[in-house]
Amino acid sequence: MINIYIHIHKIMEGVGIEEREQSLDQVSHVALDIGGTLIKVVYFSSSSNFSSDHKNIGSSADGIDAFSGKLNYRLSGRLHFLKFETSKICECVQFISSKLLRHYGDLDVENQANYKTKIKATGGGTFKFSELFKDELDIILDMVDEMSSLVAGANFLLKAVHHEAFTYMDGQKVYVQIDQEDLYPYLLVNIGSGVSMIKVESDSKFERVSGTSVGGGTFWGLGKLLTKCKSFDELIELSHRGNNRVIDMLVGDIYGGMDYSKIGLTSTAIASSFGKAISKKKELEDYRAEDVARSLLRMISNNIGQIAYLNALRFGLKRIFFGGFFIRGHAYTMDTISVAVHYWSKGEAKALFLCHEGFLGALGSFLSYKGNGFVEVTHGSTEQNSSSQNNLVCTGDGIESSADDCVKHYGCIECKLEKRTENLRFLSKGY
Repeated sequence: MINIYIHIHKIMEGVGIEEREQSLDQVSHVALDIGGTLIKVVYFSSSSNFSSDHKNIGSSADGIDAFSGKLNYRLSGRLHFLKFETSKICECVQFISSKLLRHYGDLDVENQANYKTKIKATGGGTFKFSELFKDELDIILDMVDEMSSLVAGANFLLKAVHHEAFTYMDGQKVYVQIDQEDLYPYLLVNIGSGVSMIKVESDSKFERVSGTSVGGGTFWGLGKLLTKCKSFDELIELSHRGNNRVIDMLVGDIYGGMDYSKIGLTSTAIASSFGKAISKKKELEDYRAEDVARSLLRMISNNIGQIAYLNALRFGLKRIFFGGFFIRGHAYTMDTISVAVHYWSKGEAKALFLCHEGFLGALGSFLSYKGNGFVEVTHGSTEQNSSSQNNLVCTGDGIESSADDCVKHYGCIECKLEKRTENLRFLSKGY
């Protein structure tokens, strides 16, 4: 179990003790990362009642203070990870509404005449869709800086989850234990619609040093045009069955099947992505969609791996962490990136991947609630939840059920939260 101790005090108005106890067995705090391609959601659901003895209110430091209304309690539960396509944002809005997640954020205390729930959010879509969330859910999206969220999410996972980072090459996945005393500096490569490369030197010191417009959005966009796939997942699945050598021009194609050993190129190295399409009298429809998807994935993954290493070399960084929903734990993608980093660094640098790679921004946004009551986070012994949770969601009444068709659920992390706050309130509506 992951032991995450987050201390908060809550003032709760208009809700009786029994109602409070029931409401605590549901959801606490939701955060979003609204990107150009995908929306990532992180929220906490409790699985047990708070541990305080409310019979001793007014005298117990762990109960409800009858005079101040402060409530101290500890919850055991899960951090949930979900995604939606940004082009189908209405499905995300509907899910948040159906699960009553819109009630779990902060209150806009600056506008006491018309209380609205504020939910932490990051990503460019926070600006673009702010009115939609306000009109449909009566909530305010509280913007969190995107780079800060990515770094906070990555740092948290690398410090809190023992089996979070791993290497992957030649089909071998090896978990890497991160020494917290030797975590910094490192290069964080976040592959979303585009790619951002961030040099991280500490929790508070980081800088976006490079990036490229050729990222996950490029793969999906070109793939949609070339293969007619309807979704990113379908395109990835298609690439599993492809053979890029049908389309890519290899070194051996140029040198009669021979290596170009003088400069270290094997006959199987790609000389030109999609290069064979030039010399052969074929049209797009003459190629298998699977081969096109494979070649496209290889081209973009190689490019990202090479640019990432060159930036690591530029700043003398040996450790490169790759995140973002482009990867999705896909073996071929990780292997291609790893080989690119290994080749260009001559084995001196390694590509490292993260189990919760696509949720760095959403998790960092979630953690930013500590500025409004989350005042302490300490990391204890940690362990990831099993993948058997992938088809489960926690409904508004705390019951586990199968995920909706529109929801892509990416598992849970078991955790404990200890809460303490003076400025968060539950609205009586919706309970």
